[in-house]
Amino acid sequence: MGSSIFLQSNSLLESLIHLSNEVSSIEKLPSIQVRNVSTMLRRIKVLTSLFEEIQESNNPMLPPSSVLCLSELFSVIRRVKSTMEGCKNGSSLWGLIQTERLSNQFHVFVKEIARALDILPLSLLTVTVDIKEQIELLHRQAKRVELYVDPKEIQTRDVLLTLMASEKNMFDVETVKHVFNSVGLKTVLDYEEEMSKLEDEVHKQAGTGGLIVVSNINKLISLVSYAKSMVFNEESEENDVRQVSGSVGKSTSASFNVPDEFRCPISLDLMKDPVIVASGHTYDRSSIAQWINTGHYTCPKSGQRLIHMALIPNYALKSLVHQWCQENNIPLMECLSNAESERKTCEKAVDHISATKVAIDSVKRTAEFVVGKLAMGSIDIQRQAAYELRLLAKTGMDNRRIIAEAGAIPFLVTMLSSNDPRTQENAVTALLNLSIFDNNKVLIMAAGAIKNIVDVLESGKTMEARENAAAAIFSLSMIDDFKVTIGAHSQAIPALVGLLREGTTTGKRDAAMALCNLALYNANKLKTVAAGAVPLLIELLMDDKAGITDDALGVLALLLSCPQGLEAIKKSRPLVPLLIDLLRFGSAKGKENSITLLLGLCKDGGEEVARRLLINPRSIPSLQSLATDGSPKARRKANALLRLLNRYCSQSHNPIG
Repeated sequence: MGSSIFLQSNSLLESLIHLSNEVSSIEKLPSIQVRNVSTMLRRIKVLTSLFEEIQESNNPMLPPSSVLCLSELFSVIRRVKSTMEGCKNGSSLWGLIQTERLSNQFHVFVKEIARALDILPLSLLTVTVDIKEQIELLHRQAKRVELYVDPKEIQTRDVLLTLMASEKNMFDVETVKHVFNSVGLKTVLDYEEEMSKLEDEVHKQAGTGGLIVVSNINKLISLVSYAKSMVFNEESEENDVRQVSGSVGKSTSASFNVPDEFRCPISLDLMKDPVIVASGHTYDRSSIAQWINTGHYTCPKSGQRLIHMALIPNYALKSLVHQWCQENNIPLMECLSNAESERKTCEKAVDHISATKVAIDSVKRTAEFVVGKLAMGSIDIQRQAAYELRLLAKTGMDNRRIIAEAGAIPFLVTMLSSNDPRTQENAVTALLNLSIFDNNKVLIMAAGAIKNIVDVLESGKTMEARENAAAAIFSLSMIDDFKVTIGAHSQAIPALVGLLREGTTTGKRDAAMALCNLALYNANKLKTVAAGAVPLLIELLMDDKAGITDDALGVLALLLSCPQGLEAIKKSRPLVPLLIDLLRFGSAKGKENSITLLLGLCKDGGEEVARRLLINPRSIPSLQSLATDGSPKARRKANALLRLLNRYCSQSHNPIG
C-alpha cells in the first residue's frame, strides 16, 4: 500500500468527500466505456454517503483499520477520476482502440475498492443501518464483479481497425460516419478537436509507446482528416484539407495509389519536399516542421530524441517522387510551387528552434507525469517510469534540473533496493545521468543515496547496474566534501576494487576513475591500498585487453604519496621495466604518470630502483627523449630523474653522458 496517503481523520474525510463529489458531478459522460463509467459513478455515490455519515458522527478517533481503508479508497477514487477524465477529454477513437485495456482498468479499480472494504470495521463506525446495508451490498458485488467489455465497442473497434488498414479511396464513407458518430464525432469541430487530441496522444506516446503505437495514432489522424474532407465536402470544401497534409498531397492520395515509400509517415500523403531528420527518417517538410513547431523534440516514427532540428533535403527520394508524378500525369509545377512556398515558411520556423520555452514546458509535464508513475505505479509501471527518466536525463542540463525539481530523486534512491534487475539498473542509471548536473549531486547525497549506490556497486543484480553505480560514485565524488563522505562508507572503496577485478572494460575504467577521484583525499589512499588495489592495478597495466592503462597509472601515482602505497608499489618487480616501456609508447598522460612513479620510486627506493633503471638499455634514451619532447610536467620530472640517476652514477664513478 505504498501509494496510500495517511492524513488526519478529518482532513482525510474532507478530501474524500470533495474528491468523490468531483467525480460524481461529471455532467457529460464520455462516449466510450459508458457502462463501466456509469456503474463506477453509482459505487462512488454510495461511498460518498458513507464518508459523509462518518464525518457527521464527529468521532475524534477512528479505528486505524478504517483510516487505512479510507486512505486506500482515496487513492483508488483519485485514479478513477484521472481515468474518467482521460476517457472524456482524450481521443475517443484512441480510447475505442484501447477499449479492452480501459475496461480492465475499471475492473481493477472495483477489485481495489473491494480489497479496501475488506478491512473496513463497519461495526465500529457510527453510521445508519441503511448505509451499512448499502456498503455491505456494494462490498459483496465488488468482490464478485467480472470484467465487462462492451461487445458493441469491440465490434466498432474492429470496424475502425479495418478502416485504418484500408486504402483511403477503398472504404465506404457511410461506414466511417457510423463509427465516428458512435463515439460522438458529428460536426466539423468534433473532427478537428479529435485530430488535436490524437496529436497530443502522439506526443504522449512518443518514446514510450513504441513505433507501432505511434504509427497507429498517425493512421487515425490521417483517417480523421480524410473522413472530414469526405463527410463534409458539400458544406465547405476549402476547410477539408488539414494544414499538416497540404492540399496537393490530399488530392493526390485520394486520386492515386501512392506507393508507401512516397508517403509521409505523419500525414500518410505524397511527400512533395522530403527531408531527413536527425534520426535518419524521412518526412514531408511541412509535416515534420509543424510537428517540431508544436514543441515535439522526438522522431514521430522511432520515438528517438532529435539531437538537432536541421531538416536535410532527401534529393534522391525527391527525384523519384517527381518521376512518379510525371508518369502519373500529376501537375509537377503545382507540387513544386507549393513545396517551395512551404519550405520557405518552414525554414523560418525550424532554423531558429533551440531549447525554447515550449520544449522546456513539455519536458516539465513529462517529468511530472513520469514521477507520478514512480510514486504510485505497479512494479511494471515503476520499471518503465525509471527507464523513461533514465532516457530523459541522458541529455540536456535543463532536463536533469527539471526531473530533480519534479521530485524524482528520492523515489529513484528507494528503487535502488528493488529486487527487479531492470528496475534497479534503470534507477541507478537515471541517478548517474541526473548527477551530471552539479546541484543534483547535492540532492542525491542529501537523499541518503550513497548507501544504496554502494550496495548496487557491491552486489547489483546486473553488471551494468554495478558499473553505472561506480560511474555515479565518480560523478558524485567530483565535489570535494563528497570524497570524504563516500570514502567513509566502509564498503565503497572495497566494492570499487572488486569491480576493478570483475567488471568489463567500461566497468574497470569507471571503477579506476572513481578511485582516482577518491584518492585525492589522503584518508582514502590508505583504504584503497588496504583493499588490495595496488597489485590489481599493476596487473591491469600488463593486461592489454583491460584498456585502462592511463586510469590505472593515475591511481598508482596518487597512492605513491602514501607510505603504505609506496611500500606496496615497491614490491612489484615487473613494474619498473613496464614503466620504462610506457615512457616510450604511452599516451602523454601515461608518460607523465609513469615518470612520476619512477621518480618517486627512485627517491624513496634508493639505489635498488636506480640500479634497475640504469641496467635497462631503454631507460636513459627514453628519459632523454621525454626531457626534450615531453609535456612541461614530464620534462621537469624527466630532468629531475636524470639528475638523480647521474648522482647515483657519479657515486659509482660512471656518470651518464
